[in-house]
Amino acid sequence: MEKGTNSRASSGSSYEVFLNFQGADTRNGFTDFLYHGMVGAGILVFRDSESLHVGEEIGAELLQAIENSKIYIPIFSANYASSCWCLRELAYMVECTLKSNGNKEILPIFLDVEPVDVKLKSNLYKQTLSKRQKTFCSEAESCQKALIAVGKIKGWNLKKDESQVDLIQSVIEAVLVKLNVGYKNVTEHLVGVDDRVVAIIKMLDMESDDVKFLAIHGIGGVGKTTLTKVVFN
Repeated sequence: MEKGTNSRASSGSSYEVFLNFQGADTRNGFTDFLYHGMVGAGILVFRDSESLHVGEEIGAELLQAIENSKIYIPIFSANYASSCWCLRELAYMVECTLKSNGNKEILPIFLDVEPVDVKLKSNLYKQTLSKRQKTFCSEAESCQKALIAVGKIKGWNLKKDESQVDLIQSVIEAVLVKLNVGYKNVTEHLVGVDDRVVAIIKMLDMESDDVKFLAIHGIGGVGKTTLTKVVFN
């Protein structure tokens, strides 16, 4: 069974992005594509799984992942508000963001829903919350406040006829900028790369103040992207 996963095998305690989503709606679709796209870009991502949802309270592993993440990405889908876990995570993400002195940020994605739905100005989430208030009445107010607060944040609003690929690329690019990424994740112990790296760096003439353009071309799968990442690092 899938465990809460991050994007590096070394799995340290700190993450860069925490994905919050309704599993039945998006786990095997949009969220999966976004997760793997971020992993490919070298971003440390935490994506939780239902196996971590034990008992009524958020477990220690989820709490730590939320606390240690820098960027929170809630993915609002049609049935998001039906998940107590999504709402609990969202409320805690808002709490951590408010306490972070600007060091944490929430970047919402509205997937086939509108910001007005999340702000509880329509019946989509409002009716669902009303039905579930008896289940977690002690948390209802904080969850509602979290939804309204995050619904006001400018994010990405995907319409049904728009490209998910373009949106995912836009999200990844925005996250990389906000993280000010200075390192690209590559496979360890690469073979046959060193000589090519030295040759490219020599051609770039790093001591020069001139702007240089260097094209790396070849058939797919020969390692152009990997080589570029190594040179960048």
